[in-house]
Amino acid sequence: MHLSLLVAFGVFASLTTAKQCLNFTVPVSISARNGVFDIPTLQGNADATTFAQNLTSIRGNFTEEALLDYATVSGIYDISVKFCKPDVENSTSPTVQVLTHGLGFDKTYWDLPFNNYNYSYVDVAVDQYGFCTLSIDRIGEGNSSKADPLSVLQAPAEMSALYELTMMLRNGSLPNVPHTFSKIVHVGHSFGSGLSYLLAVMHPTASDGLILTGFSQNGSFLPTTVASWDSKLARLNQPLRFGNISYSAVSGALSTIGASSPDLTQIANGLAKYNITLGEIQQLFQTTDLGNFVAGAQPTDLPHMADLPSGYLTWTDTGSNQYAFLLPKHFDPSILQFAESTKFPYTLGELLTIGSVPTVAPEFKGPVQIVTGEQDVIYCGGYCFATGNPALASIPAKFKSAFPAAKAFEAYIQPNTAHAINLHYNSTAAYNVIQRFLTSQGLAPS
Repeated sequence: MHLSLLVAFGVFASLTTAKQCLNFTVPVSISARNGVFDIPTLQGNADATTFAQNLTSIRGNFTEEALLDYATVSGIYDISVKFCKPDVENSTSPTVQVLTHGLGFDKTYWDLPFNNYNYSYVDVAVDQYGFCTLSIDRIGEGNSSKADPLSVLQAPAEMSALYELTMMLRNGSLPNVPHTFSKIVHVGHSFGSGLSYLLAVMHPTASDGLILTGFSQNGSFLPTTVASWDSKLARLNQPLRFGNISYSAVSGALSTIGASSPDLTQIANGLAKYNITLGEIQQLFQTTDLGNFVAGAQPTDLPHMADLPSGYLTWTDTGSNQYAFLLPKHFDPSILQFAESTKFPYTLGELLTIGSVPTVAPEFKGPVQIVTGEQDVIYCGGYCFATGNPALASIPAKFKSAFPAAKAFEAYIQPNTAHAINLHYNSTAAYNVIQRFLTSQGLAPS
C-alpha cells in the first residue's frame, strides 16, 4: 500500500463515498507543430455555416486548401484534472487510466453527475476494479485555460498537453499525486480517442495500453455529422454560458425586440455596456432555441466559459445532439436535455485537424481495444457491421492494421448504443468490457 498517496488524499475523502477524488489544475508547458490556416474571423452564424459548407464539400480537401504553412506553438496552460483512487488501495503496483473526452464534452463525461452518477465510468473503474483515473479537461475546455480557437486548439497541441501530463504521472511529478506510475493506460472518446492514438504514434512508449471508444479509422461519415450539427457561434447559442451578457440583459432585449414597435437604437445603446452588438443579439433571437437561451440561468458547478471568441462553435440544439450522439429508445430522454444544457464547444482548429493523424502506429507495442456503439453515426455511418466485406467483422475492426506491433487488438461493438456510449442505458456494460480487457492484458492494479 502506498501510504503517501493515501495520506495525500485522505483529507479529501468522504465517509459516504467509495472513491477518493481531487480536482485541481496543473500548469502544463506545450510545444507542437500546428497548422497555419487561412480562415477569416467568423463574424456571425452565417460565417459558421459557410465554414461548414467548405469543410464538408466533396470538391476537395478544405483543410489542405486553407493550410498556408506550419508553425510551432508553445506556452504554459492550466489543465483542469480530476484524480480518483480507491478508498482503500491494497495494490503495490497501481494502474492509472488517463481519460480524454471528445468534442462537445468536458471531463465530466467520465463521471457524469446525471441520475446520481449512475452513468459514471470512473465509479466502475475505481470502485469495482481498483484502478486510479485522471480525467482531464482538454486545453480550451471546461476549467482549463482558454486558447486561440484556430491557431492553438488543434490536435497536435492538445496531444502535446496529454503527453506532458502522462510524463508527470510516469515520473511522479504530477502535483497532489505523489506516486510514480509504471502502468498507464489511455482511454479516449471520439476526438479524445484520436488524441490518444496520436500519442501512440508520436510517443509509442508513453502509454502501456489504449482504449479508443467511439472511434474507427473510417472518417468518411464526419462530413454528415458536421452538416447535422448546423454549427453556431457558441457565444450566441448559449449566451449565458459562453457569451458576455447577463440573463436580465438578454431577456430584457428579447422583450423589447418582441414589442410591436421596438426602438432598435434604444436597444443597441442599452446593450453596448454588455459588449454585444445589435447584430449579435438579433442573430441570437433568430437562431437560438429557448432551451439553449436559458442554459446557465440556474446555479451549477459546471464552468461558464464566458466571452468566448467566435472560433468556438457548438451544434444547434437537441435534435443535432441526438442525431450525432444518441440512439432513440436506448437513452433516458432527460439525459438528452441534460447533455444539451451542459454541452461544451468545439473549435475551428479542432475541426480542421480532426482527421490529420497518421494511418499507422508502427511502434506501439501495448494492447489496443476499440469500443464503439453498434449504431455510431460519426464513425460507422449508423451501423458498425455494414462493412461490405464478409471477412471484416466490423468497421472498427479494420483499425487492426494500424497497430502491427500491438500486443493484442480487439474491436468490441456495444449493442443498442450510438456515439456517446456513456449516455446510454447500457453504458456500464461497456465499462465492464473495458476493465476486463485491461485485466486480461496484465494492466490491472496488482
